Amino acid sequence: MTINIEYEAEKKLDIPYEEIITKVVEESMDYEDCPYEAEVNVLITDNQEIRQINREFRSIDNPTDVLSFPMVEYETPSDFDFLEEEGGDCFNPETGELMLGDIVISVDKVEEQAEKYGHSQTRELAFLTAHSMLHLFGYDHMEEEERILMEKKQEEILARGGYER
Repeated sequence: MTINIEYEAEKKLDIPYEEIITKVVEESMDYEDCPYEAEVNVLITDNQEIRQINREFRSIDNPTDVLSFPMVEYETPSDFDFLEEEGGDCFNPETGELMLGDIVISVDKVEEQAEKYGHSQTRELAFLTAHSMLHLFGYDHMEEEERILMEKKQEEILARGGYER
């Protein structure tokens, strides 16, 4: 498993962010029964940068807490069966790992939302990572049923990692 973490924000989180992200990525992989070694890229940035990325890729001119850029297009979330025959472009030719995609997290939002929701920055970072990992597995929350399923999965991943409220 390769987890590339880049920290580009000037503001520093006073928590072991690499450890938290790694643990949640691994818990998410196990939870969704991903049969492959995988590669995930994580960028930690600030509100200004994530706003620019949000504007460029989603045409939304506001900062957001997390953005997900999946590399795999699933017909059904976490259905990896098609990858053997049709997913050649989804694997890193050098490592053979499944390239799940990229996650962008705003350090400013981690701080703001931890305070707003009355939990730790550790829990907020873990939550945003789990949420984004589910997007990398093809889940979404546009419909009520999808939102409920995603929330359930997020809470279960966080509980497995010890990041409960």
